[in-house]
Amino acid sequence: MARDPTNDDKNIATITHLGGTVLSFMPALIVWILKKDESEYIEDQAKAALNFQITMVLAYMLAGVLSWILIGLVFFPVIWMLNIVFCIIAAISTSKGEIYRYPFSLRLIN
Repeated sequence: MARDPTNDDKNIATITHLGGTVLSFMPALIVWILKKDESEYIEDQAKAALNFQITMVLAYMLAGVLSWILIGLVFFPVIWMLNIVFCIIAAISTSKGEIYRYPFSLRLIN
């Protein structure tokens, strides 16, 4: 990172991560598109959140397919809980100005 993130950068990144708990990939996509040229920190964290939320959508789709043999029904609450927990951890990290990387996240947007 070229400079330390400002308070506004931290707040936007925090809201971006928390938005994923309710609105999936949409907050991260919107922030990344609108703010990627303004701050390296926001761009980096929006991409991290976007990659994680896309991974969650793919996990839900896989669980949906597996629900035909009933095992997928177990995965839905697990995926939901992982999404909530990791988004909260990311929000706490970014509120401190730290760079957060989600575990289990596919790096689709570089």
